Amino acid sequence: MPANSSPSSRVAPYVLMAAVALVVRLAVIPFVYGDWMDPFVLQHWAFGLVARSIVLGHGFGNVFAETGPTAVLPPVYTYLLAGIFKIFGIETKAAVLAALALNSLFSALTCVPVFLFARQALGPRVAKWAGWGWAFSPYGVYYGADWAWSTCLVTLELACLFLFAWRLESSSRTRDWLRFGFFGGIAALTEPVVLSVIPLLGIWTIYQLYRQKRPWKMPLAAAALAAIAVLSPWFVRNYEVFHRFIPVRSGFGLEFYMGNNGYSTRWVNSSLHPNHSDAELAEYERVGEIAYMDHKLKQGKEYVRSHPGWFAWMTGRRIVYVWTGYWSFDRAYLKDEPLDPPNILVDTTLTILGLLGLRRVFRRDRALGARFAIVLFFFPLAYYFTHCETYYFRPVDPLIVVLAAVFVAGGSRHAVEPGSIG
Repeated sequence: MPANSSPSSRVAPYVLMAAVALVVRLAVIPFVYGDWMDPFVLQHWAFGLVARSIVLGHGFGNVFAETGPTAVLPPVYTYLLAGIFKIFGIETKAAVLAALALNSLFSALTCVPVFLFARQALGPRVAKWAGWGWAFSPYGVYYGADWAWSTCLVTLELACLFLFAWRLESSSRTRDWLRFGFFGGIAALTEPVVLSVIPLLGIWTIYQLYRQKRPWKMPLAAAALAAIAVLSPWFVRNYEVFHRFIPVRSGFGLEFYMGNNGYSTRWVNSSLHPNHSDAELAEYERVGEIAYMDHKLKQGKEYVRSHPGWFAWMTGRRIVYVWTGYWSFDRAYLKDEPLDPPNILVDTTLTILGLLGLRRVFRRDRALGARFAIVLFFFPLAYYFTHCETYYFRPVDPLIVVLAAVFVAGGSRHAVEPGSIG
């Protein structure tokens, strides 16, 4: 063995980053998991309710109450949670701890695609800042340790697919594009909002192949067919159950109505949700899921048509909220949201650093900058017009951390050839 070599020197930097990130997140869980043991929280934990239904043999349903089959939630994380319930018990302390630990693992593993992409595209210095930046990211830690939802899984999936799509610029092999389509389909079944960006990232890569005069028709077909093959069973299930094509989730009408009804004290009127309204739940139970969602969408559209000025104003407020965390400094509002001031500081700082980093990336490599811009522009688009929660934009955080690292640490002045798919 060479004198300057040691076993530890062979360990990839991202392994240490991910390990430290996991330790940090697991260390936080004991201080926060108790919130999930509150009976009120468990009663309205949508993923938990459907996972319970699956484990009890009642199928994929009962999202609000004993109301039968549902498509309000996507299947991937729901079945993961059902597996946890099967092993550790339904909504037990052990199950909650296991769910939070799994999400912490997803969040920690996100260090890997963050580091690999930053190193290969932007240089080792940026990779070091980005990897450790994500390991200690306040949002990465918080949502990993204290959010039993699909957020951390879709964050990992989006970071991996962003890296994958960039690397495909150097590959026209059918098997690589099949894998991209397959994993893109899995991500869509985790959270369909990724469909707003993953196909566009793939098309941008196809365009790069076209510019290089490399084969692109077969890769495009392979990715599309693989994604369709993954998504089709869920589409078929939903059509057989609800007699309508449902693109992964059925709840858009409710989401649109909850954000567009004249209420503006907060970013969403939660009192209109069946979990918080006996009248809404009664309607849902009486007419069924699809008719209920159609009615909510109709109500939301009618309000927007009759109040276009209000809708434009609220859309602007939602855009500001997504990027800064700011909604209001009203005392009554802050009494219910006491953590908003520090969150605004963190969120706004990351946004400013990320946008400055994006400008620097565009100056060095327009094609690479366009990849970031696709995600930053299209991912939150639907939330501007419906409603937004603080966790909706979090899957984009790893990319913002990379861009912030570009601004803080600099990077290679020249574009780097995308790495091998392997």
